[in-house]
Amino acid sequence: MAFLRLPITAPPSSPVSLPSFATPIQNSTKFTNWVRSKSFNFVLSGALTLGLSFSGFGVAEAKVGVNKPELLPKEFSPVIDVGGFLSDGQEKRLAQEIADIENDTGFKLRVLAQNYPETPGLAIKDFWQVDDRTIVFVADPTFGNILNFNVGATVDLDIPRSFWSRLAGKYGNIFYWKEKGEDASIEAAVMAISNCLREPVGPNNCSEVK
Repeated sequence: MAFLRLPITAPPSSPVSLPSFATPIQNSTKFTNWVRSKSFNFVLSGALTLGLSFSGFGVAEAKVGVNKPELLPKEFSPVIDVGGFLSDGQEKRLAQEIADIENDTGFKLRVLAQNYPETPGLAIKDFWQVDDRTIVFVADPTFGNILNFNVGATVDLDIPRSFWSRLAGKYGNIFYWKEKGEDASIEAAVMAISNCLREPVGPNNCSEVK
């Protein structure tokens, strides 16, 4: 998985492991073994590690991992809103859009809206059966920018990494969601991801955040 997160960092001593399919993203062509081994579990636990700002990627302080399966819904849903940002109608619309994305493209988008540390954390990995074709979108305003992404290796091959930075910059910045609401940021991001995934793969795909 490749994790993009707006600036927060993680110390190398954090005792977290990474599934073998994960591939983190950094601002350099050199991706360190430490980053490879840490990033995925941090985002699932709400400890959002790697950062992506308008000027580039960074590494920042990680929080203690969280695993609260009791916060998961009783039935499967691609949208989990423990932060209370979305109305029932919005959740249904997003779930339908996500189902359409999966049917049309084969990619799995999963949305977790949370306020750390109130999060199911690592429990969502098994609940959603996260794999190489999964995009885990964590909406959490705790650290300023609300948009955080964990991107499967297969997705990473088709979608330019710059797309996620532009998406976070446009709809995740604190000025946007403070003015329009967390729900507006989440809905706009889902639609932008949907548009991107439907574009033909090529040198210019996903060049604009729509």
